[in-house]
Amino acid sequence: MKSAPQQKLSLPSIKTFDVENIRDDFPILKQKIGGKKLVYLDNAATSQKPKLVIDAMNRYYTEENSNIHRGVHYLSELSTQTYEAARGKIHKHINSNSEKEIIFVRGTTEAINLVAQSYGRHNFTEGDEIIISAMEHHSNIVPWQLQRDEKGINLRVIPINDKGELFVDKYENMFNSRTKMVALVHISNVLGTINPVKEMISIAHRNGVPVLIDGAQAVPHSRIDVTDLDCDFYAFSAHKMYGPTGVGVLYGKEKYLESMPPYQGGGDMIKSVSFERTIYNDLPHKFEAGTPNIAGGVGFGATIDYINQIDFESALAHEEFLLKYATEELLKITGLRIIGTAKHKASVISFVLENIHPHDIGTILDDEGIAIRTGHHCAQPVMKCFEVPATARASFGIYNTKEEVDTLVRGIHRVKKVFG
Repeated sequence: MKSAPQQKLSLPSIKTFDVENIRDDFPILKQKIGGKKLVYLDNAATSQKPKLVIDAMNRYYTEENSNIHRGVHYLSELSTQTYEAARGKIHKHINSNSEKEIIFVRGTTEAINLVAQSYGRHNFTEGDEIIISAMEHHSNIVPWQLQRDEKGINLRVIPINDKGELFVDKYENMFNSRTKMVALVHISNVLGTINPVKEMISIAHRNGVPVLIDGAQAVPHSRIDVTDLDCDFYAFSAHKMYGPTGVGVLYGKEKYLESMPPYQGGGDMIKSVSFERTIYNDLPHKFEAGTPNIAGGVGFGATIDYINQIDFESALAHEEFLLKYATEELLKITGLRIIGTAKHKASVISFVLENIHPHDIGTILDDEGIAIRTGHHCAQPVMKCFEVPATARASFGIYNTKEEVDTLVRGIHRVKKVFG
């Protein structure tokens, strides 16, 4: 432990990754805030978008705009092809078995609600149990509480240690004949903890229990292979991974999706409708009622193109360097405490400063052009575990730099000076 601070961090030797070239792809990073260069460190909330994605969405609206799946005219057919091509790209990106297993939704939150309302409503009965963890985002708590209130099920919570790591041994002992679902975050949006989800999925399957993984923070910071994980459901959002807002994906194993009733009713999720009977559409359209966010889907496809055209593994190595460097530099600041010190972490650092409220930290940093997130991060149970009302959170993306970490550190020193 004593030798760790003496280890000299060095930039990763990545010949194919140039962070300045990456930054050139993101127009918003060129602007100044209050006359100061923007330092955007709020990527866990939403990432910025490369010009390739912005151009794809603009092109859709200026050259292709039409509703999909319904028209026989040129624009409708072109829009449908572009939109469905995006589904195919996502299918390959996460290595699902079929495009049928890729359901377009508004984002991670809707994906989890879809499973809770469709699978849960028709498979849970009073007294059944759902296992979640103490580090879940509200989006992976409240949908199950709604089922609890409606169906009389019980929620069981995997505890975490003071580093922000799950007790996997306690998790393994939580299963019984009433356990019907595990819903677990892959990477914590507050702690940065990377959970051993493959192991935890295997444990659940040995007990005959399906698993939903909230992958909102994981997809931007790792290569996800749902077939290798063997998860039953995986939810994620485009806007966390350099794509547009308002669109995301629920991956589900075909056997589960086929057995589940539609989540919403309306156009495009039907084969035929009469006042006596409705016949539902095939997967994936059974779960995609109404006109979707077509431009968002097109942008999502362009997002996958962008990730595939850069050296993503080298970009992730760059992020890992930033996390280690920032952690080392922040821990040098007297009175600063990092919340979440798991052995395996992604690019998120939540911290508190002695006697200074996180909102005040965020306000002063904003004066310096530094964008971080402050508050409970839609994870109030995590705050309770660590006995803090809120934290300041810096989160990194592929376009952030060592110099921006230095700017953050200087900004925090200014915060301390302002508040004495």
